[in-house]
Amino acid sequence: MLTKLDLCSMALLKLGEKPLTSLNADSASAQLARTLYDITIEALLSGHPWRFATQALSIEKNQDNEFIVPENVLRVLRCSEQLLGNQIFSNADSVKMLAVVRIDAENFPSYFVSLAATKLAMEFCIPLTGNQQNLRTLISLYESEFQNAKFIDSTTDVNPGIAQFALIDARF
Repeated sequence: MLTKLDLCSMALLKLGEKPLTSLNADSASAQLARTLYDITIEALLSGHPWRFATQALSIEKNQDNEFIVPENVLRVLRCSEQLLGNQIFSNADSVKMLAVVRIDAENFPSYFVSLAATKLAMEFCIPLTGNQQNLRTLISLYESEFQNAKFIDSTTDVNPGIAQFALIDARF
């Protein structure tokens, strides 16, 4: 089961650094991991409509009779009603939403794990090593991994096709 510690250690290994034994250690790399992990992973998740992190939600009104976007939502892809900030304006009883949500590292598919480790390595690079050339190499690797991850993610769902459509049946 993949953890934050595992991802941060993978990132450090990509930099040629020693892996972490604990996120609570008193070292520069552990402090960077604690500070940058959540914001980096959330930005990576919300930067693309990843299928593995996308959920269809049905939102009910809260005790104040308002619709509020749930805290685990990083990016709203579609909403059946008008959205402004974290509030949804509607007279309906419930609202349908398609959103990218925050998920734990243990649920990341393998193609995303490598991408996340490279992104973290990019964030850790300058504070830990100060090496601009390493950063440029990591950026190049990240761009390649990002394209590969998007391709794999986009091809994970099988298109069910068009079932029982008269014009298609007549043609064949």
